[in-house]
Amino acid sequence: MAFVRRKGNSFYLVHNVRRGGKVRQLHLARLGEKGRITDQVVKEVAKKHPFVELNWRALREQANQKVNLADPNSREVQRLITTLRSLHLELADLFPPVVQFSESPLVAKELLVQLRLLQTTIQVKLSEFDMRSRGRFGNVSQQPGGARRRS
Repeated sequence: MAFVRRKGNSFYLVHNVRRGGKVRQLHLARLGEKGRITDQVVKEVAKKHPFVELNWRALREQANQKVNLADPNSREVQRLITTLRSLHLELADLFPPVVQFSESPLVAKELLVQLRLLQTTIQVKLSEFDMRSRGRFGNVSQQPGGARRRS
């Protein structure tokens, strides 16, 4: 049976095997700090361990549940907040003339594509959080001045 485990700051995909009457853990793949099972991981594991049958759907669900966003003091929450703050500061320091006068038009184009993709991702995530908060806390909206009202 394969499962995702954390060791130190990284996640690993491991599988228990019985050898000589003892159970040993076979390390199938290092999943990194975020513990994501990508298509590349699936291909590499299938290539290295062709005789190990895995339920990839269940393993991906298990890996996704490893992030603890409920605890404000968890390492994952603190890392996410730090990353978002850093990204915010980096983007605040980016000025359009710097992008337009880049020596490589391909770099400028790629930067704009990534910024638009980021904008779309943020909009999708904000709408997901908005839908969850409405369903979880009723239809609560924020009034100017910080007062909340129930609709």
